[in-house]
Amino acid sequence: MSGKEKESSKEQTLKEIFAQLDEVIEGMEQEDVSLEETFELYHKGMDMLKLCNDKIDKVEKKMLLLDDEGEEHEFET
Repeated sequence: MSGKEKESSKEQTLKEIFAQLDEVIEGMEQEDVSLEETFELYHKGMDMLKLCNDKIDKVEKKMLLLDDEGEEHEFET
């Protein structure tokens, strides 16, 4: 992935990335896809999954929990 592709993918929502992952899976399921193309699609999908995990980790770190007194505390995994 080039620098521009990485920048634009950071701006994508999880929903958009999941839609692209569906397209990658559909591409891999095609009968006429070569082994090389399948391998390329696999790596593209893995990059997308890593991006999803990174986005989810960031959201988890931003989440706050309220204690019994209504005070905020950072979410810890």
